[in-house]
Amino acid sequence: MRIRLCLAALSLAGGAGLATLSAPSATATATTAATTAAAACTDVEVVSARGTFEPGTLGFIVGDPVYSALKNKVAGKSLSSYAVDYPANLLPTSAARGNTDLVNHVRSQAAACPNQRFVLVGYSQGANVVDNSIGISSAGAVVGSPIVATLPAAVEPKVAAVLLFGNPIRALGKSVTGTYQSRTLDICAKGDPVCERGGGDTGAHLSYRDNADEAATFAAGRL
Repeated sequence: MRIRLCLAALSLAGGAGLATLSAPSATATATTAATTAAAACTDVEVVSARGTFEPGTLGFIVGDPVYSALKNKVAGKSLSSYAVDYPANLLPTSAARGNTDLVNHVRSQAAACPNQRFVLVGYSQGANVVDNSIGISSAGAVVGSPIVATLPAAVEPKVAAVLLFGNPIRALGKSVTGTYQSRTLDICAKGDPVCERGGGDTGAHLSYRDNADEAATFAAGRL
């Protein structure tokens, strides 16, 4: 199926940018039907928060290719996925809704599957969702929000890796620190105005499929 990705809006005020993606096969507000109810227990679950208006099951640019790459690197382990259920639109409540859904899902899944481990993936606005969920506020970042929920301490050891791409908080000079820092790979393509203050290469924000194998290798090494 032919998928056309276009840059619909870009703001460079204060060094932050916004890349808005659209596709003829998906509306701006469409999301994959999902539930926070626990799914079947696998060894590893990839929990992916897509970017603003990003098509794809877990995200065409990041989530889908990272999941495919990781499956090839964890032979002998069962793998499942969950697409964070949130609007991924421009409303100020969007990232907060994703933050709530991610935390609720992982908490219920961890309770139902005590031996399951998690890989958290976030791209663009989805990186804000993951940031908030691990206790790093995205307030003030492009399509960010204050923290509304965080993963409980009992769940923290079950998170094997955090994979972030085009993370808007980086344009504010922030990054993941603390408990999750050593388990986090935070990739910002050179010139990406969404994560690099003063960046001017809008195409860089759409380039993260190229980093799927690197990210999968990082995650596999921590599983």
